[in-house]
Amino acid sequence: MGVPVVRIRVLVVDDHRIFAESLAAALAAEPDVDVAAAGSGPAALRCLERAAAEGRGYDVMLIDAELGILGTAGGRQTPVPVPADGENAPVDGISLVAGVRSDRPSVRTVVLAEKDDPHRAALALQAGACGWVAKDCSLQRLLTVVRGVLRDETHLPPALLTGVLRELTAARKHRTESEQLVESLTPREREVLRCMVAGLGRKAVAERLFLSPHTVRTHMQNVLGKLGVHSTLAAVALARRAGIGPAGPAPAPAGPALAGDVVERGGQLA
Repeated sequence: MGVPVVRIRVLVVDDHRIFAESLAAALAAEPDVDVAAAGSGPAALRCLERAAAEGRGYDVMLIDAELGILGTAGGRQTPVPVPADGENAPVDGISLVAGVRSDRPSVRTVVLAEKDDPHRAALALQAGACGWVAKDCSLQRLLTVVRGVLRDETHLPPALLTGVLRELTAARKHRTESEQLVESLTPREREVLRCMVAGLGRKAVAERLFLSPHTVRTHMQNVLGKLGVHSTLAAVALARRAGIGPAGPAPAPAGPALAGDVVERGGQLA
């Protein structure tokens, strides 16, 4: 009897249907690869959920670097933000990588790109991607990356290495500076900042923290002043650089009262 082939389950995520289907067909020709394709972030998430429910999850996701890109801002592409609700809302590629890393850490993600972009490649690696590969690379190269990330390798084109390391170093510096600023906040101001990161307005923050709107306004002004920024958006961006996440969901109403919460190997660059 022959040794059974260990099959690799791959999900291609690209909103260019012809490319996605062509790549899926090429991969499916390999004897040890099972492949499916999704045309959007929400569709990919549904595929992951369905596969997990069937007890045969995906091993690797190949995600378009420009998935969900709206256009340009300041010379750089503008990603679609992760929707607060609505499963059919668009999701950009980097956010999809981060979401998969958070919810399904066993799934390896590789970003497919039409051009070298050190900034977005660094963002992808920070979000949890295991590789960045050119869309026009050979099928053999792509298969090498797919099999490599399953061995906990991180794959990056040599031409991008210097730029990505520069971006990661700068991001680390900004994070350290941001962390120092956040540390200057009082515990209550940090709570208010987390509510700001969650997108809550003054009234909602007041209700969440059982404070008056006037008190919340004062705390928000103090937060902006201590962080050295002039807008809520800037404060939220700085908070995210410092690793501050959004406030969790509001606690459920209580019942009736009764008497008496870089790149390493797993990070070998290739």
